[in-house]
Amino acid sequence: MSRLTLCLLACLLLLSPVVASAADADNPPEPVTVADPRIPVDELQLLLKPLPKAQLVVEANAWQDLVQAKSEEIALADIEIRRLNAEAKDAPEGTEPEAEAKEAKTGLLEDVTALREQRTLLLDDFSAVVAALEAKTSPDDADTQAKIRDYRLYASAVRGIHLDVNDAGASWLAIKGWLTSEEGGIRVGLNLLKFFGILLVAWFVSGIFRGLIHRGLKRVRGTSALLEHFLVGSARWVVMAIGLIMALAALEVSIGPLLAALGAAGFILAFALQDSLGNFASGIMILLFKPFDVGDVVDAGGVSGTVASMNLVSTTIKTFDNKQMIVPNNKVWGDVITNASGAVERRVDMEFGIGYDDDIDRAQAILEQIVSAHPLVLEDPAPTIKLSALADSSVKFIVRPWTKTADYWTVFWDITREVKRRFDAEGVGIPYPQRDVHLHIAGGEQALPQLAAPSGGTGRQTPPTRDGGLDDGDAERGA
Repeated sequence: MSRLTLCLLACLLLLSPVVASAADADNPPEPVTVADPRIPVDELQLLLKPLPKAQLVVEANAWQDLVQAKSEEIALADIEIRRLNAEAKDAPEGTEPEAEAKEAKTGLLEDVTALREQRTLLLDDFSAVVAALEAKTSPDDADTQAKIRDYRLYASAVRGIHLDVNDAGASWLAIKGWLTSEEGGIRVGLNLLKFFGILLVAWFVSGIFRGLIHRGLKRVRGTSALLEHFLVGSARWVVMAIGLIMALAALEVSIGPLLAALGAAGFILAFALQDSLGNFASGIMILLFKPFDVGDVVDAGGVSGTVASMNLVSTTIKTFDNKQMIVPNNKVWGDVITNASGAVERRVDMEFGIGYDDDIDRAQAILEQIVSAHPLVLEDPAPTIKLSALADSSVKFIVRPWTKTADYWTVFWDITREVKRRFDAEGVGIPYPQRDVHLHIAGGEQALPQLAAPSGGTGRQTPPTRDGGLDDGDAERGA
């Protein structure tokens, strides 16, 4: 083969894509789904599934042309109805021209109702093609996305019926025809029944799910009541959300744009509600690590009381004086959490004092008798009763018995009351703080009457020295 032949073949290979693209431009693909304009939507969706994006654009244009043609027929019929209405008004009342005009108008109104039914079916198929095109179009394809928006705007603009307010009879016939049409009022009524029926079924199903989750979690050992309440409540809302989406779809509401709008709104709200998201994250951590449960006595977020309930944003704590405090989860999780109900047993810490002149062995024996005699005090761990400090005004004993957490305050109050009663009966004193004050009078004994005089005197008080007497400077001044 000569060199010239090889060069010619190479040129042909290079030019073949250009020739093919030019041929494609001259002969665009033909629509394949408009052969039967009355095709059901579910069958049309099956035909659309294997088609690529480029072919779907062709199909959308073809279905839009069908909708446009049908809308033009309806517009021409509406114009003719207006003309017939004018002829009926201009004709003398009760004459044959008036009767013929009214009869022709009535026939046209019936035809318009049928045309609107046909257009509704075409719009359903057109919407299915647009939805299939949107599913196969990436968000970066701005041109196709703009076409999709234009398709939907056109479908929304031509949908519905046009009423002539100046012609009450024609308007009533149009409304009556729409209400009795299978693709009009009857269809809307059935869709509304489906909508409320799906919501009702979702409500019952959510209740069943709640019961199943509740019974399942009861069998899992160690599951907190907070986690159980959260999962049970979340199950209901999740099922109801799914039911609402299905109900909107039955109402022929386009779910795709709605979900996209909700996603965009959620992205914006995420920045506006950063604190709430922090509370949400803290609520998840509390549910996972279970630092407390419903009914526990806690000190969390600067609030002390009993945990009443919790959600993903806040924790409700009922204080001991029966106030309801709603504490953000972020504050609860970010601070120290003290759970007084976290353990089955607790130690009751008490302290009692006796006088320096009292018998410490006798006092110890009385305290041991009181603690051992109380029915709610546990034998194991053994209680601790020891002399702990020689304070300024008393000799102090620590009394530390153990009891069940629920019996903590009962043991505390009972033992405190019994200690007072037994100490009084046994003659053991419970001293109160005392202080000795040393008074130095200037001038010696002769100044005492003046100090006691009602009108006052020259006497003055001086602070005591560290050993309780007078210092050297005071002694010299007194002398």
